[in-house]
Amino acid sequence: MIEIVAISVLAFLHDPPKPPPGAEPPPELTTHSILGPVDSLTSSREFVKAGESYISPDGTKVIFQAIPVPPEGEEAEDYYGMYLADVIEDDTKHHGMALSNIQRISPEGSSNTCGWFHPSDDRRVIFASTIEGSGSKGKSGYQRQSSRYSWSMPPEMRIVECRIDGSMPPSLRLLEGDESGYQAECSISPDGRHLLYASNEEGDVDIYVRDLKTKKRHRIVSAEGYDGGPFFSPDGRRICYRSDRKGNDLLQIFVAELKFDDEGTITGIEDEFQLTDNEHVNWAPFWHADGKYLVYATSEEGHYNYEVFIIDADPGDPAKGHPASYGTRRARVTHAMRFDGLPAFDAESNHMIWTSQRDDGTSQLVISRFPDDPEDFFMEEEDHDEEDHDEEEH
Repeated sequence: MIEIVAISVLAFLHDPPKPPPGAEPPPELTTHSILGPVDSLTSSREFVKAGESYISPDGTKVIFQAIPVPPEGEEAEDYYGMYLADVIEDDTKHHGMALSNIQRISPEGSSNTCGWFHPSDDRRVIFASTIEGSGSKGKSGYQRQSSRYSWSMPPEMRIVECRIDGSMPPSLRLLEGDESGYQAECSISPDGRHLLYASNEEGDVDIYVRDLKTKKRHRIVSAEGYDGGPFFSPDGRRICYRSDRKGNDLLQIFVAELKFDDEGTITGIEDEFQLTDNEHVNWAPFWHADGKYLVYATSEEGHYNYEVFIIDADPGDPAKGHPASYGTRRARVTHAMRFDGLPAFDAESNHMIWTSQRDDGTSQLVISRFPDDPEDFFMEEEDHDEEDHDEEEH
């Protein structure tokens, strides 16, 4: 979770950025044929906006942040609540999936973000919350150009855990943090042992890991500038994250190999790889199940039209003579008007869920079948490049 201050309006980073004043929206585009039909999971009838969603390991639930449509005559809440929903069959949908039994699991009046399912205990989830009240604005950790986008980290933001198999809303248990610094952007390693998160307790936002077994904690990414939004790779040996370490008002995507001690505790990083290095904002990276690719959101098509891209993140296999490939290729995944971002997969990467404004301009959850072979995207990109080259020659 990060907040965006646009002029005088406060909203979370994981709420898509608005177009600059007077900017024209891009022409209507059809969904990429490789990705297939897109189904809406939430709508503006239920939520003013919804976003940053994740599917449970068993595929039966979705956790997401949202602001509900208020009763008639009342104003909408200013900050996101955390919500849990069941995934049910729906024959009217392209992919036969819909959400049901949607319940709020965060305290009323609090500010919440970054939900995550425990990987081995389907009764537990974690998320970041101010718990009581919406929190203070806090210190800005990142600013995009002339104050249009400024990220604020309220020190009241902490990481909490709750059971989801009992009465709702559930009781919260503090998992990490206090009011001395912002702690959020959290996830748990595939084996359930390590908590990964971002905090500004040392000034800059850095990436930390807590061994939930030994209780040992280490700051593992501490480069100058913002580093955050980390996720473990499927095998738990690497992490992906975003960084503004150049201080140029942009974000770039990184991957790091983790260092472990003899007890299995993560103590730092062995090596780091920069996957993007361009003039765009690249953020919200998420691993494909095979650990060889990341999907992420980027402003390559303009700040009014963020799109999801896919990029190489292959560690290689030296024993088989297979070299590593980090950032060597990238390809566009989504093709639609307005914002598409915050992508995530189910456990097998059969489906991609993300936040989109393609329907009516409000941010809502959507889902689509993902190709069995991600290489299809790169092949399609090569075909388009060849077509463009042929047109130039003619």
